[in-house]
Amino acid sequence: MKRALTLLLLAGIACRGGGGDAAGTGPYADKVEQDVPKIEQALGVKFKTPPKIEVRSRDQVRDFLLRRLREPDVQKQLANQEAIYKLLGMIKDTMHLGDFYVKVLTEQIMGFYDPKSKVLYVVDGAPEEYVGITIMHELVHALQDQYVNLDSLEQPTDNDDRSLAAQAIVEGQATYEQAYIMAGGAGNIAAQLPGGWESMRQTIREMQATQPVFASAPMVIQETLLFPYINGADFIRRYKAHNPGKLPLNDIPISTKQLMHDSAFFNKNRDLPSDVTLPSIPGTVDQNEFGEFGTRLYVYQHTRDQDASIRASNGWDGDRYALVKTPSGYALVWATVWDTQGDAAEFMSAIDQVMRERFNVRPRVNGERRHFDTDKRVIEVDVREVDGRPVVLYVDVPTGVNPASLVDFAKVKVTPR
Repeated sequence: MKRALTLLLLAGIACRGGGGDAAGTGPYADKVEQDVPKIEQALGVKFKTPPKIEVRSRDQVRDFLLRRLREPDVQKQLANQEAIYKLLGMIKDTMHLGDFYVKVLTEQIMGFYDPKSKVLYVVDGAPEEYVGITIMHELVHALQDQYVNLDSLEQPTDNDDRSLAAQAIVEGQATYEQAYIMAGGAGNIAAQLPGGWESMRQTIREMQATQPVFASAPMVIQETLLFPYINGADFIRRYKAHNPGKLPLNDIPISTKQLMHDSAFFNKNRDLPSDVTLPSIPGTVDQNEFGEFGTRLYVYQHTRDQDASIRASNGWDGDRYALVKTPSGYALVWATVWDTQGDAAEFMSAIDQVMRERFNVRPRVNGERRHFDTDKRVIEVDVREVDGRPVVLYVDVPTGVNPASLVDFAKVKVTPR
C-alpha cells in the first residue's frame, strides 16, 4: 500500500548542483564534527569516508518532487495506489494522491541523505530547532550506507510489505540511535524517559501532528509515514536487547509481521510468510502485498477499533492482491493465507464489521461465503483450505460484474517457505 510513497521518500531529493563539502569544511561543519564520533560509538562502526553536506532550498526540493512525479513509472504506480486506496475506502474519491504527496513531503523535509550522490542535504531555511536533530538523523543514514547499499535495500519491489519492513529498519535505527545519543549514550533509553518507551512513540506522533498538511492527511498516509520511525525504532530497541553488538542492517525482517512480533523474528525458526500466487486475471494492472500491517490498517480504517484490528490481522501468513481494470471500473482480488482456521475466522468476522460500518450492510451467507451488495459495489468474501492452509479470498467488483467470473478460487496457490 506504499510503493509510490516509498519511491518519493527514497528517490534522493538531491536537485544536484555542485559537489558536496567534506564534514570539516562545509556548512554545519561544527555540528557534524560533534556528531560523528557519537554516532560511530552508538553503532559500533566508523565512517569509511567523511560525510558530505550541501544546502538546498525548499523550492528546489519541490521542483525535484514534481519532476519525479511526472516520470511514467511513478505516474503509473501512483495511479494504482490511488485506485487501491479508493476501492478500500481509505481516501476520498476526490483526492489526488500525487498532489497531496508533494505537499506533505515538502512540508516534512528538513534534510535528507541521498544514497545515489552520497551527500547529506539540509533544506535552506529549516527551523533552527530542527536542523541539529535532522543532521544527526541523516548522518546515521550516511554511515549505514557505507556498510549496506541503502539504494538497493530500499528499492520498491512488487512486495510493499517487505519494502516497508526494510525501510523501517533504516529509519528505525536512525531514530533509535539518535534518541540513545540524546539520552546520554548509555543505559536503557526507556528507563530514562518519563513514561518509558511509550512516551517516545507518543512524542514522534505529537511532533508530526504539529505539521498542518500531515495532520490533514488520511489515516493510511499518516500511519504509513509513521510506521518506519515508530515501529522501526521499537524493533531496533528489541533487536539490540536480543543481539548486542550486531548491526541490524545485515539481518533484517522480510515482513511487517516479523518486525512487529518477537516470536516471528527472534525465534530459532523464523515465521516466514507463505507465497500466494493468483491465477491469471484479464485486465490486471498491478499485483502486490498488503502484509499484516496493511491488513490491520484496512480493518482499523472502518472500525476504529484498535483491538479488533489487531486480532483481525494477527495470524497473517501471506497475501497477494490484484488490481483489475474491468469495462465497468476497477476491481480488487485479494487472497490472504492464515496460520490457523481460527485466525481466518477472526479476519472474516472483522470484514463483516467493516461492511456494517462502511456500507451499513449485512451479508447474504451461503456456507462460508459472504456476499455484500452496496450501492455501487459487490463484495464477496470466502474461505477455503488451499494446499493445506486456510485462505480467505476477498473480491470487490463494480455492480453488474459477477465476482465469481473474475477469479477461480480453486486456482489460487499457496507455497509455504
